Amino acid sequence: MAGLELLTDQGYRLDGRKASELRKFQARMGVFAQADGSAYLEQGNTKALAVVYGPHEIRGSRSRALHDRAVINCQYSMATFSTAERKRRPHGDRKSTEMSLHLKQTFEAAVMTQLFPRSQIDIYVKILQSDGGNYSVCVNAATLAVIDAGIPMRDYVCACTVGFVDETPLADLCYAEESGGVSSLALALLPRGGQIALVQMDARLHQDHLETLIEAAMTACKGVSKVLDEVVRQHLQEASVHSRE
Repeated sequence: MAGLELLTDQGYRLDGRKASELRKFQARMGVFAQADGSAYLEQGNTKALAVVYGPHEIRGSRSRALHDRAVINCQYSMATFSTAERKRRPHGDRKSTEMSLHLKQTFEAAVMTQLFPRSQIDIYVKILQSDGGNYSVCVNAATLAVIDAGIPMRDYVCACTVGFVDETPLADLCYAEESGGVSSLALALLPRGGQIALVQMDARLHQDHLETLIEAAMTACKGVSKVLDEVVRQHLQEASVHSRE
């Protein structure tokens, strides 16, 4: 697919969005009673489920325990039916291991782990339907699940995948855009302080475009932050109504 096809002369993308427009969000918190925290998030046609357990005692070898902070354990997986091609190994392959590591690094920057020394926090994220921006959707879903678990964070950690077409940055890429030869990067941000938790880039990008793309990603992440904040406030409002009843 040529780059020109991804953006019309009128500035519209394949799915009718403007260049800086985010996909539609739908989210619910507290979807699993058995977990300490959980959330379901739809970002466009990408759907993710995040579950959080902890803080709890270290499981397995106690040598993994850190005396001054909690250990964050992340596991990413994809449902076998999440893509058009059936996955033989929904987790444990190289890409899933890499994604789990990226999620761990992201949440180590956001969670106040120093409050829970010698303990462990488990974050499990599963992609139920994949249509681009998997890392970003996982981060956003896991943020809601961590908040649902009552684990203190320095700030929301919000992520977005952005690409570059015809000198124009595109926010929140879908699969067709990601696979269309677009130079893209995924960025996770703590929006209030402007702290970047992680930048992931798999394709080559000219350095002249890097600053523009990062600025576009940070702006998109701040937009995501507003959406997540609304979800949290609505959840708290519903919880307070139920508690009164």
